[in-house]
Amino acid sequence: MAHSDPATPSLESTARLLLRVRDGDETARNHLLARYRPMLMRWAHNRLPHAARDLSDTADIVQMSLIRSLDRLGSFEYRNEGAFLAYLRTVLANLLRDEARRAKRRPEREPLSDEIPDSGPTPLDHVFRGELHQRYQRALSRLAAEQQEALLMSIEFGCSPSEIAVATGRPSPGAARVYVARAMIRLAEEMKSDGEDSEG
Repeated sequence: MAHSDPATPSLESTARLLLRVRDGDETARNHLLARYRPMLMRWAHNRLPHAARDLSDTADIVQMSLIRSLDRLGSFEYRNEGAFLAYLRTVLANLLRDEARRAKRRPEREPLSDEIPDSGPTPLDHVFRGELHQRYQRALSRLAAEQQEALLMSIEFGCSPSEIAVATGRPSPGAARVYVARAMIRLAEEMKSDGEDSEG
């Protein structure tokens, strides 16, 4: 993957960098911003509603979410890389929701030309805002914290089994793969149960 592998020995651990950031170290802060920005950019891609995309740069929202996350480290307890990614995702998701609400209140812009191709919502936009996404979120929230972190890294951040193993303390990539597969089964069961409850 393009982002830095947490297992790379030359990289200072996220835990150490966070300690340095808490002590006011700007260099450590900049290292964390650079390390997580590409991953969060990939995650945020297509999650900002279409109406907001020309009005607000996703890169700015990602940067703002990282800065806000690092400014609020006092309320975050580092357990592992997966927990930190889940924390960053929550802050970014909240900012994206705020931006989506603001975009709904803005008047729609007229298209510049009839030749511009339709740029309506993508299927991902519908899933992100739709009932399926809500069921996914509810089901995910009912899983154990470690299962949530492993699934977020696998499904939403596209991390490799090696990265998930390091981030969640699994002994090997194979063990991480098995753990994610079991968490997926639990997630599917919870989503199915959630769907049956809403129908009944």
